[in-house]
Amino acid sequence: MTPSLGPLVQSFFTDHLPVQKGLRQGSIRSYRDTVRLFLCFVSEQRGGSIASLTIEDLGFDQVLAFLKYLEQQRGNSVRTRNQRRAALNTFYSYLALRVPEMLAACQRIAAIPVKRTALPDTHYLADDEVTALFRSLPKQGRFALRDRILLLFLYNTGARVQEVAELRMEHLDFVAPAKVHLHGKGDKWRICPLWEETVKGLQQLLTEQHTLPDGYVFCAGRNRPLTRFGIYKIVRRHAALWDTDIPQPRRVSPHLFRHTAAVHLLESGVEINVIRGWLGHVSVDTTNRYAELTLKAKAQALAACSVNSGISTGSRARTAWKDDKTLLEWLNSL
Repeated sequence: MTPSLGPLVQSFFTDHLPVQKGLRQGSIRSYRDTVRLFLCFVSEQRGGSIASLTIEDLGFDQVLAFLKYLEQQRGNSVRTRNQRRAALNTFYSYLALRVPEMLAACQRIAAIPVKRTALPDTHYLADDEVTALFRSLPKQGRFALRDRILLLFLYNTGARVQEVAELRMEHLDFVAPAKVHLHGKGDKWRICPLWEETVKGLQQLLTEQHTLPDGYVFCAGRNRPLTRFGIYKIVRRHAALWDTDIPQPRRVSPHLFRHTAAVHLLESGVEINVIRGWLGHVSVDTTNRYAELTLKAKAQALAACSVNSGISTGSRARTAWKDDKTLLEWLNSL
C-alpha cells in the first residue's frame, strides 16, 4: 500500500532533515519554503486543496512545470531556481526510499540539469574604508560598545551572521592564544583566532552585560539574543555610508565583512587552505574566488603605474597568471 503524502512530508521535516541529515533549523526552513511553494503550485494546477494531493500528483512533469513557473511567472533568478531544484532533489530522494514506485520519476527529476549562471560579484571593503568605518562608530550610547564589538567580531572572524547570532559566552576562550568556537553550516564546528583588541572588547562587553556562562554574547536587551535581522539592521545603520554605485553597486551587509576578512587575509599572505578553514568552506574552490579578486586588484594597480619603456604593448599585456596552471601557483611565485 502506497503511503499517503501527509505523513511522508511530516517525517521528511521531523526526522530525515534534522535527525538523519543533521541539518540546522535555518536550513530546514529553506527546504520548508520550497516544498510549501511546490505543493501550493501543484494543488492550484490540479484545482484542489493541498490536503487532497497524493504521491501520484507529484510527478516529473509537475516538477518541470514548477521550475518553469518560478522563472517565468514569479520572476525568480536562475540561482533561486537552482536552489529550489536542489531542495526538491533532496525531497524526492527521500520519497524514492520510502515509496519504491516513485523511483523512476525520482531518477528523471534528479537528471534535470542545473542551469548555468555567472557567479555573483564579490565585494569587500578596502583597508582605508574599514579604518574610516570604525573611526565613525559612536563612542557613547547604550549600545555603542556592543555595536563596535559586533562589527569588529564580524571583521576579525569572517563569521556568518547566524553563527554570530548563536554565539554564547561558553564558545569563547580568552586563554592565549585566544579563540572562538563557531557553529557553522552542516552542524560543523570550527575555531577562529581572536585579535587582542577583539578579546578586550568582548571581555568589557560581557562584564557590562553581566553575561552568564551559557548566555548569548550579542544581545538586544534583557539578555535577549540579537536575531539575524537585528544584526543586519545594526550593520546597515553604521555602514550604509560605505555603499557604492560605481564602478559597481555595493551594499554593506554582515556578509560583506566575511568577504572583507577573506580578502585581507589573502593580501596579508595567509595560505589559501588556512583561509578555507577560517571561513568554514567545504571546498577550496569556494575560497579561490578571493584569490581572483586580489589578482584583479593587482592587475589594475599594475596598469595604473605602468610606464612606456619601449616594450611592446603585446608584451605588457601578457600576464603571468594567464600562463600558469592555477592561481595558487602564481601566488606562490610572488
